Amino acid sequence: MSGGSKTRGGKKTGGKRQATAAERMPTILRLLDETYPGATTALDWKDPVQLLVATILSAQCTDVRVNQVTPQLFARFPDAAALAAAPIDELEGLIRTTGFFHNKAKAIKGTAQRLVERHGGEVPRSMEATLELPGVARKTANVVLGTAYALPTGIVVDTHVKRVAARLGLTTEEDPEKIERDLMQLLPQDRWIGFSHQLILHGRAICQARRPQCESCSLAPHCPSAGTFA
Repeated sequence: MSGGSKTRGGKKTGGKRQATAAERMPTILRLLDETYPGATTALDWKDPVQLLVATILSAQCTDVRVNQVTPQLFARFPDAAALAAAPIDELEGLIRTTGFFHNKAKAIKGTAQRLVERHGGEVPRSMEATLELPGVARKTANVVLGTAYALPTGIVVDTHVKRVAARLGLTTEEDPEKIERDLMQLLPQDRWIGFSHQLILHGRAICQARRPQCESCSLAPHCPSAGTFA
């Protein structure tokens, strides 16, 4: 089923037809550009391997916390080869405060080993190869390929993107991969990378989970959910 048939909009309310998601999208993109120019990840990184590791650490953890952990981690293990050879208990100790540190340390070490064995210690530049890395799913792959290599392979769908896209009426799906497909159909490919960064920033600053600030939201006139929160 196409994303266009699953998105909200185009309905009649009080005899007046509401604009579809596709019709509203150019205005939404313009407003996001005005509010969040040059939006990018909040994670600190110096090379694609560091971004990959930081993104793995960011699961169920704030970017602020990850940025507090990675300087010491990368000072001790600066590249894929060093991470691949790192003692697992030392890795766990360095990343403990990010939560789920047993699984994350295992994923980081396994991914680093795979990078060394198959990719010369570098992060591959394709979705297929990146998804073969231990602990890497589409969201992580999209972050790294888009942010580090400027490759628009897809759209990052985290909790903020999922929430804001639903409130804006851009999707009615719940599954991240189905949400991603809906958004990919609505957006030109050259906007896939920046759009997710912009929605993440908007979700943090304005369209928060518990208390969205609709009264100060530039997107409110184009959002079917504006003003509906108690």
